[in-house]
Order: sequence, then C-alpha cells, then structure tokens
Amino acid sequence: MADPRLIIDYTELQAEYAPAIIDNSTITYDSTQLHGSAQIGLAVTLSGDGTVALCADADPVYGVLSEVEYDGKCRVQIEGYAQLPGGASATLTPKLKFVGALGASSAKGYIRAIAPATLADVAAGRGRIVDHSVTTAVWVQL
Repeated sequence: MADPRLIIDYTELQAEYAPAIIDNSTITYDSTQLHGSAQIGLAVTLSGDGTVALCADADPVYGVLSEVEYDGKCRVQIEGYAQLPGGASATLTPKLKFVGALGASSAKGYIRAIAPATLADVAAGRGRIVDHSVTTAVWVQL
C-alpha cells in the first residue's frame, strides 16, 4: 500500500467561488454535460460586468469555470488551489504567475506562465503555478 503522506493533493484547498453570467458564446449550457457545460474546468476571464468568457492568449485569468446553469448563470472558482489545462506548447514554470493561453486548434480556456520580459503579461499575471507535472491538469494557486 502506498504511503498516503507521499501524495500531495490540493483539491478544494482554500477554494472560494463567485457567481457570474456566461457570455453564451465561448461558454454554453449543455444539459447532457456534467455540471452543465463542456467548458467546465477551463480558465475564464471577465468579459463584461459580471460576465465571463473563456480566456484567450495573454488574458488575465479570473478563475476556473465550475458549473453552468440553464439560465446562463455560472459558478467560478476565484480563490484557492485549482487545476487548469496548459496551453498548446505552453511554458509552465512553477513559481511564475500565469495568464490565459490557447490550446490545440486555437481553443480558448488554457493557461501559460507569464513572459517576465513582457509588460502586458506581468500586468495581467495572476497567482502562481505550483505543479506542472501533468500539463493537462496544472496545479495553480489563484
């Protein structure tokens, strides 16, 4: 049996959530999907007053989409530890802040480490990358 002390799991640690409205373009409700959308678990940014959309490259990350309701409302994890997918060929450096990135086929909702020499990245960067050993499930501290 594996020693449970050797397993590091940040799930739900210090998690805080906020309500929002989906943009109904990059994020859509789908009753056949777990938690109401195929976009659950992707990075979102604020696109308007109380409205969220999936992150594009270099967008500031507001949080992680965790649930979408039939009426266009959603729940976003905005604090604590969370898992987000790394972008296509993205640099994912522990300790660095992160911003939005594009995935395969220019899909939105992914992350990458900031480029420290790029002022826009530094200004938009959030939190820190904690563990990038699984690039499809990068642990971040929001």
